[in-house]
Amino acid sequence: MSTLLVDNIGELVTNGIGADPLGIRRTAAVLVEEGQVAWVGPSAYAPAADRRIDVGGAAVLPGFVDSHAHLVFAGDRAAEFAARMAGEPYTGGGIRTTVGATRAATDGELRANVRRLRGEALRQGTTTMEIKSGYGLSVADEARSLRIAAESSSETTFLGAHVVPAEYADRPDDYVGLVCGPMLAAAAPHAKWIDVFCERGAFDVDHARAILACGQAVGLGVRLHANQLGPGPGVRLGVELGAASVDHCTYLSDADVDALAGTAHSDGFGTRTVATLLPGAEFSTRSPYPDARRLLDAGVTVALATDCNPGSSYTSSMPFCIALAVREMRMTPAEAVWAATAGGARALRRDDVGVLTPGARADLVVLDAPSYLHLAYRPGVPLIRQVIRNGVPQ
Repeated sequence: MSTLLVDNIGELVTNGIGADPLGIRRTAAVLVEEGQVAWVGPSAYAPAADRRIDVGGAAVLPGFVDSHAHLVFAGDRAAEFAARMAGEPYTGGGIRTTVGATRAATDGELRANVRRLRGEALRQGTTTMEIKSGYGLSVADEARSLRIAAESSSETTFLGAHVVPAEYADRPDDYVGLVCGPMLAAAAPHAKWIDVFCERGAFDVDHARAILACGQAVGLGVRLHANQLGPGPGVRLGVELGAASVDHCTYLSDADVDALAGTAHSDGFGTRTVATLLPGAEFSTRSPYPDARRLLDAGVTVALATDCNPGSSYTSSMPFCIALAVREMRMTPAEAVWAATAGGARALRRDDVGVLTPGARADLVVLDAPSYLHLAYRPGVPLIRQVIRNGVPQ
């Protein structure tokens, strides 16, 4: 049984119990055994290990947990991005462009793109990443998208209800029937979650409720795209169905915030339904940013994720999203780092990632900096010096 000691850590973010929200320890060490954190404590009292990594006083934090990403696709939409930057509004209509390219791609091409983006994210400190389908929108293409996604992540989400594909444009009820029937049956063996884009131009609240209920009936957990393009019923539907996460949350009413706050755990530590905020989408669409401060002050658990996709947020960088959250969404650096690690884990209903406490998976990120503060303080700078995933240096 081999052991690894990560030693001489100047600032260790554990997200465990401590005097501050991040559970910070100074001059610390972490012992890794069989892919798990076995011990955390002062460097002076560190146990012996088979191998030692001296990080020279650098900051170390848990691997980022990206709980919202769309990696199974072909092509890009750079021209659409350029048009938005020239003033065209974002409507979500470009999704169908990616559907056409994805359907035409081979399995090998889709697999290579997923692995490219997953590797890109890992190099930037993301050790856990949810991956959605949603660019196939046929029974065969959704099933193969999820099979390919499952090769790179255990956190896979069936998003057959992304938009209504062109061939069903005049028959949305028939498409909902397809999603709830043959498509769900083909997708469910490869998925952990089900998601719906509940938005104008996509799926209304009745269709969303029906699709999510069908997913729940076969054992899938609920996630939901909600309130991105304008006010709507999506957030409250997610709360009604006990969703693990409602994502985007750009346009929230007082009733929406109250509904999320009403899912508070009995111990007072956060909410059962997480608000996952995706600032990369607002950056790439020139839309208003969500008001994270309003959610946090109401006691709602907030996560940050990249929304990596070819149309509205083509970034795989959690450090970039942290910097945006601090600058544009009124989060403190500590709140943003917690949301990108432990918050993402909450959004996936995981307690083994996003933390560095005994028993957790040994996912560590070593910064080329003395403090986590530098993730927001030095935006755009490649500060990820080393990534250890499941106890293995990458």
